[in-house]
Amino acid sequence: MVDHVHMCLSIPPKHSVSSVVGYIKGKSAISIARHFGGRQRNFTGEVFWARGYFVSTVGLDEEMVRAYIRNQETEDERYDQMKLGL
Repeated sequence: MVDHVHMCLSIPPKHSVSSVVGYIKGKSAISIARHFGGRQRNFTGEVFWARGYFVSTVGLDEEMVRAYIRNQETEDERYDQMKLGL
């Protein structure tokens, strides 16, 4: 999506959620800056990702969550259409 990312991850208990999210955000921001911004190194003060993130456990509904992620654009468009109809 243009303004957010959905991911389904399995994180071993020895790693904290915040450290994994921080790692993913950091490495991806560097890669995106190098690829699209022509930067060979990071510059302080630049921000790519928003500060926060949302995490939830999947449990028994993992396949439903994975299906939503695969079809997130369609689901978001459907949700937006429902909001417009109110």
